[in-house]
Amino acid sequence: MPTTGIPLSGVVAEHFRAVNAFDVDAIVSTFAPDAYVNDNRREIRGAAAIRRWVEKEMAAEHVTVEPVEVLDHYGDVIVRGRYDGDFDSSGLPDELIMSNYFSLRDGRIVSLTVVLNQPSEYGDGADAA
Repeated sequence: MPTTGIPLSGVVAEHFRAVNAFDVDAIVSTFAPDAYVNDNRREIRGAAAIRRWVEKEMAAEHVTVEPVEVLDHYGDVIVRGRYDGDFDSSGLPDELIMSNYFSLRDGRIVSLTVVLNQPSEYGDGADAA
């Protein structure tokens, strides 16, 4: 059953600690060897490709993420986080909140999807049957 407002813990907490420390090795170690990331509609597959993505687009651009909401959705973890860094923010909102959808297996991240969501005219789904 989905749970809202859970504490950040486990490998997801390790992942954000490593991201905010710009620690490439620690970030990559949170992923399974055959994990994939979908970032900005690009699929990045496997440890070597994830390492290159982390080096270029996370560590080199000093990306930090402040988790503002953590949800458990049937075992998947959704973290809405406030992003900052030295990346090109042209066309992005002043306060950049992106959703991170984590699937976990055996204590590692097997998939991560990062999305800049837009508000929905259908509400938050809390009252859906």
